[in-house]
Amino acid sequence: MVQDRPLGVAVLGSTGSIGRQTLDVIARSEGKFRVAALCAHSDDATLSRQIARFRPAFAGLVDASAAERLAREWEGKVRIGAGAAALTEAVELDGVDVVVVAVVGFAGVRPTLRALEVGRRVALANKETLVAAGEIVMALAREKGALLPVDSEHAAVFQAIDGKPKESLYKVTLTASGGPFRNTPLNELKDVTPEQALQHPTWNMGGKITVDSATLMNKGLEVIEAVHLFGLGLDQVGVVVHPQSLVHALVEYTDGSVLAQMAVADMRLPIAQALWYPERSPRYIERLDLTTLGRLEFEAPDTERFPCLALAVAALQAGGTMPCVLNAANEVAVTAFLQGRLGFMQIPRLIEEVMERHRPAEVTLENVFTSDAWARDEAARRLAALTL
Repeated sequence: MVQDRPLGVAVLGSTGSIGRQTLDVIARSEGKFRVAALCAHSDDATLSRQIARFRPAFAGLVDASAAERLAREWEGKVRIGAGAAALTEAVELDGVDVVVVAVVGFAGVRPTLRALEVGRRVALANKETLVAAGEIVMALAREKGALLPVDSEHAAVFQAIDGKPKESLYKVTLTASGGPFRNTPLNELKDVTPEQALQHPTWNMGGKITVDSATLMNKGLEVIEAVHLFGLGLDQVGVVVHPQSLVHALVEYTDGSVLAQMAVADMRLPIAQALWYPERSPRYIERLDLTTLGRLEFEAPDTERFPCLALAVAALQAGGTMPCVLNAANEVAVTAFLQGRLGFMQIPRLIEEVMERHRPAEVTLENVFTSDAWARDEAARRLAALTL
C-alpha cells in the first residue's frame, strides 16, 4: 500500500530517554513520519526546544506550573495542554496515527487505554501499564487497536516469534545485563548510593528504570509484561543474566530450536521497529561485528542478591491486582531511594511488606486504580514509620 501522507506520531514522555530517541528516529525517517503531539511531565525548557524543531499541533505538560510557562511562550502558535488529561488529549488528536507511550510508571495506563480505544497503533515503552492492567490492555488491543512492544527484550521476542503459532512455542528467555552490582558482595549492597545505582554498564536510561535494572525489578516487570504480550504461562518465561547485552531475548520452540535476536545495545532499533512495522526500518544503529564480540556470557540470576525478581514472579503467581500493587510499591520505594530516604536493600523489603498486606482482587479498571492508590498510601505510611 502506498502511503499518501506522513504518519502522525504522538510522543508521550518526549523529554525522556526513549522520547528523545524516538524523535531522532522520526527526524531521520525521510518523511515517513511527522510529529503530531508531544507531552512530558515538567521539563518545559526541553519541550519548548522540541516544539521549535518539530512543530507539533499540540504539546502538553503534566505539571501545571510548567504548562503555564509553556503556554505563555507559545501563545497563539501551539495548542498547550496541562495536567494528566493532556496525555489523553494528545492521543485523541486528529491526525495521530501512532502513539509512543514513553512516560514512566503507572501514569501510562490511562493514555494507553484511550489510544487503543480510539484505534491508534500503540508503541509501548511503558512496562508498568501491562504489569498493572495487562488483562484489560491486551483485551482492548485485540479488539480495537494494535500494540507493539518497544522494550528491547519484547521487541526481540516479537521478531523471533514472527507470526508463528502459539502452540509451537516452548519457552521465552529474556536477558538481563545484571546491572552495576552483578558482582558486588551481598554484604556491601546495603551501602549502595543512588549515584552508584545510576551507573548502568550498557544502557542509557532514565533514573527510575536504571534503578529497576540495578535491583532486577526491571526484569521482573518484563516477565509479567511478556506473559501478557504473548499469551504465555509463567513457566514459559525465563530470565538469564547476559552482561554483554547483545542477545536481547531467545525463543525456544517445541522441536528444540532456539532463535536469538542480537543487536548492539541501542533503543532506536526497537523504537524504529514499532514505528515502521510491518516494514523493516532503515538502519539507525551500528552494525554488529561478530569478530569483535569476544565472549558471550550467560548465567542464572541470583535472587538472594536481587530479591525483586522473585517478588515479581510471586506477584504474577498471586494474580489479580497483586502485580499492580507490586508496581506501585516499587515506584514509591525507588523514588524514596533516589531521594536518599531508603536504602538500596530496603527497596525489596518495603515492596514485600506492602504485598503481604494486600488481598488480590479481580482485574477491573476500578480495582486497578483502587489497588494502585492503596499500595502507594501503604508504602508511604510504612516508609514514614520506617517499620521495615
